[in-house]
Amino acid sequence: MAENVKVAVRVRPFNEREEDRNATPVIKMEGKCTEIFNPEDMKAEPKKFNFDYSYWSHDGYTKRPDGYMEPAEPKYADQQRVFDDLGKGVLDNAWKGYNCSLFAYGQTGSGKTYSMVGYQANKGIVPMVCTELFKAIDQKRSDVSDTKDKGVYEVMISMLEIYNEQVRDLLNSKTIKNRGSMNIKSDPKRGFYVEGLMKSLVNSYPEIENKINEGTKNRTVASTNMNATSSRAHTIVAIHFKQESKDSTGQNMTKTSVINLVDLAGSERVASTGAQGDRLKEGSSINQSLSSLGNVINALAKSKPFIPYRDSALTKLLKNALGGNSKTIMIAALSPADINYKETLSTLRFADRAKAIKTTATVNENPTDKLIRELREENARLQKLLQEGGISAIQGESSGVTSEEKRLLEEQLQQNQREMEEMKTTWEQKLEIAQKENQAKIEDERRLAEHKKVTPHFWNLNEDPALSGMVVHFCDKDKALIGRKASESGADIPLAGLGIQPNHAEILNKDGSVLIIPVDTAKVTVNGQKILAETRLHHHDRVLFGANALYIFHHPSEAAKLAESGGKINTPTFDQAQQELAMMAGLVSKDGTSKEDLILQEEVTQVLRIVNEANAMSEEMDKKVKFEVALLAPSFRSLYRGPTEADITEVRMKVKDLVSGNHWMWTKDKAIHRHALMQQLYQDFISKDDNWKVSKEDDPFWEPADTEIMIGVAHLNLLSLAYKCSIEENADIHDHKTTIKGHLKLEVIPCDKNKQPLEDIELLEDTTELIGKDLTFLLKINGARGLPTNITKSFCKFKFYLDHDYVQTKEVAGMTPDFDFEQFYVQNPVTKQFLDYLKDRHLVIEVWGRQKDEQSPSKGNTGLLPTKDLMIREKTFIGKSALEDGDTGEKKKKKKKKRKKEHDVDAADGTNGIIIPVPPLSGQKSDVRDNMSNMSKEEEKKLRDDLSRLESEKQRSETKLKETIDAHKAEMSQKVQEIESFKSRGRQLHQENMDNKKTLEAVKELLARTRGNGKSTINVSDLERTLDPSAPQTVEHGNTSKACILQ
Repeated sequence: MAENVKVAVRVRPFNEREEDRNATPVIKMEGKCTEIFNPEDMKAEPKKFNFDYSYWSHDGYTKRPDGYMEPAEPKYADQQRVFDDLGKGVLDNAWKGYNCSLFAYGQTGSGKTYSMVGYQANKGIVPMVCTELFKAIDQKRSDVSDTKDKGVYEVMISMLEIYNEQVRDLLNSKTIKNRGSMNIKSDPKRGFYVEGLMKSLVNSYPEIENKINEGTKNRTVASTNMNATSSRAHTIVAIHFKQESKDSTGQNMTKTSVINLVDLAGSERVASTGAQGDRLKEGSSINQSLSSLGNVINALAKSKPFIPYRDSALTKLLKNALGGNSKTIMIAALSPADINYKETLSTLRFADRAKAIKTTATVNENPTDKLIRELREENARLQKLLQEGGISAIQGESSGVTSEEKRLLEEQLQQNQREMEEMKTTWEQKLEIAQKENQAKIEDERRLAEHKKVTPHFWNLNEDPALSGMVVHFCDKDKALIGRKASESGADIPLAGLGIQPNHAEILNKDGSVLIIPVDTAKVTVNGQKILAETRLHHHDRVLFGANALYIFHHPSEAAKLAESGGKINTPTFDQAQQELAMMAGLVSKDGTSKEDLILQEEVTQVLRIVNEANAMSEEMDKKVKFEVALLAPSFRSLYRGPTEADITEVRMKVKDLVSGNHWMWTKDKAIHRHALMQQLYQDFISKDDNWKVSKEDDPFWEPADTEIMIGVAHLNLLSLAYKCSIEENADIHDHKTTIKGHLKLEVIPCDKNKQPLEDIELLEDTTELIGKDLTFLLKINGARGLPTNITKSFCKFKFYLDHDYVQTKEVAGMTPDFDFEQFYVQNPVTKQFLDYLKDRHLVIEVWGRQKDEQSPSKGNTGLLPTKDLMIREKTFIGKSALEDGDTGEKKKKKKKKRKKEHDVDAADGTNGIIIPVPPLSGQKSDVRDNMSNMSKEEEKKLRDDLSRLESEKQRSETKLKETIDAHKAEMSQKVQEIESFKSRGRQLHQENMDNKKTLEAVKELLARTRGNGKSTINVSDLERTLDPSAPQTVEHGNTSKACILQ
């Protein structure tokens, strides 16, 4: 009978990251109902979902002395409750002979591992199921007095990983070293299975735990060797449970059950806009498994006739769990935080679709003798096929077996023979063999644990906490060489990772003090700071070798002293180490306390890591491309959507072609997407697979020259428009570093509805007079001047006020394009919000262009140089030209000599991806002194000179920046004065006009009155009184009467 997949959701407490960001909860649970609120409108109706179980584990608990979190309130769901609801069902079904599958789904860090495995005293479903399984086995064995009637119970474990559509056996180190994926086969009875997957016999949960740790260690080594992102991998642990016992008739019966424990990769994915417009949008198979899983879930939920199981390795292996012979449970792990709203909502929708899936589980029970007989019959049939010429010969299609048919028949024959031998082998014999194999490994683990207690060592730090501490390197020799794996140098501590040199660093152990010395220009970073000379290591120092080999140094004696002194020892985390690197690069600081600042720092840290790895891969594969972190301020983009919107700085990745000098800006999502493709290409490269030699069109490092780039932006102050004054400006075009890249000729002309300019008489004295009235005007973009020489075509685009879509000019060739663009605007009526926009905001006009596809003349013949040399050259000369402006003669020659001497120092850090060098933060001065204490006087002087030079360059840069800002302020002040002068002159003309109107009306009235009295002349005195009533009357002299004759 078909059953629906059971679906449970569980919400965890806030983690440290969410607490630091002052996150607010958006999840609410009531019974089986889970509600999620939109953080942008918490008062709106929430989205509601109903599941088999909704577990509230966010709060309402107390922590026992042993660390177990028990309920303090009835709503809290602890580990025991989750096991009672879900785990016991898995266990009962396994005893009955059903296949069972337990999925964990959710974004990275949402609590999947906690529910599945647990932490310390809070055991998860996996250890509790296994512990109870072995308890029941022992109980059944002890209940039967006659050894002949005792059943045989076998438990075996297998563990595999799927990454980038490649399947690896994590319990077989040989497959980890081999390039390529293990084969997935299909069988009518078994369905899809992995050929040659190792199954290890276990007799207790500790043995299962040891095997899982062994698999996790192999997984860590594999991800390091291949530069893979562990959060993108799926892990499947399978517990194979076999029961052999006699039924009521005395016949030997065999029940088999497979418990699949599936930890899916993080469900967070590149945003839908991340790869928009990217020519390599469909190039990666990294996300293929999750995409295919979603398609299979949708097809099953809608009962479609065709289910695309074959689209990915993951869906092939999960066919039984999703739509076949299995009882299936899914746990969807949820983050309660508002900052994870989109990912959490996506998880809830995925789980909601999974509810509709139905599976039909059957008991896997057969007579043991019958199974052996069927295998023998199958083998006889296969041998006959081989002798008679294969399947095609029997069907009358041809004579003779094809090589492919022969290979398939022989493989099936061998598989059946292995299964028969396994059935004939007793459980005791299998257990004896397995224990012999495991004993040596257990002894090695014990010795390793004891050695770690007394010997200084490095342990790996991974973004996935489950993979941290799995790789250990001891510093037990007086002198040890750290170098690249498989290099001819014969390194004592072999490392795999980006930027690892054959001879990378030396480790000296002098009477318990451990020192590290970089070899030549190899990159070694200690606590976020790149070291140049001998440096002493202390307990919990963070050490980065190359671009991504991150380790923690553990010093047992120092740790013991800290513990004795009562000092608090906090184990460093991966996020803390990455943030430290970003701080020392000058890209983030501890000053930001707002939620927006913290999110920005997190994004900078993430992109900086991608930049460092991308530069290392570019250098190693000689791609002649360099990457940098770039920050785009809100003023650099058209962001205004209303008065309540926060200004957001955007993190981008700048890409520079070191040969042509062309550059591009990638969004964060595009950078993540391309980084995944680079990793895929790098895997082929280090495996010496010819697939890494791809065409330019398929190369993730390459960008076409004619790709649109933003040259810069021009800002237009709209304040004058609020007074109905015309604006004519030659606006500077600034790039993201405020460098002027050209000028844009702009006009704003207030006009009537017929596009005729307004008369001066219509100028306003007070901007509030506009409110409630109509405003019509023309916006003109006449052209640009002085654009960069590598630009072949350009155009402008912008968003005015509340526009959702860009308005764009035509694309024009040349460095001095004439756009001749005109846009007519009607604001009916003017609101206070619109008036505030004119007064307080600028119109941001983006200038875009396409670059020339040729080598820059200033670069010389650089195409022949390797990427490493090009990066050194780029780093050495960056910013120098700006500092040398105005220098001539001997002064410039001295600077060139000094620059040549500085070459070696700058070259050592040629791939850090930092745009502007920043000296170490004040909080790190103690580390500098510690490093300097181990230097020679010459090295110390060199380091001090470098620090002094950096400080001087910083001061000069700050001075120049201040001068630029002051100049802009002065220019703005002058423009404001000009506007005030125009306003004053406008008011004066307006007053004169009003006076003239009054005078004209008075003269007309006097003329009418004079004509009404029948007179033909006007006395001058009457005219003067009319023109100026306050003036003294005209005195008549003699008999002469002054009069004006009416014409």
